[in-house]
Amino acid sequence: MPSYVHKFASPSYREETIVDHDEIVIGTIRLKPSSVLWKPKGARKYYRVSLEKFVEWITDPNTGASKTKS
Repeated sequence: MPSYVHKFASPSYREETIVDHDEIVIGTIRLKPSSVLWKPKGARKYYRVSLEKFVEWITDPNTGASKTKS
């Protein structure tokens, strides 16, 4: 197989805009391999939490989070 000069760069994060039932923007969530970022609508900067802290929080029984069925 030949050695290529160029390659596709994969995205360093995944970003999604979250809207309510009326399609009004609530905010933006950005997922990175090392952290989760949240920016409310109209904010200039993100709130950041490490992936480790997020996992600790979401799996804590006191958060009320439940496992999905699938």
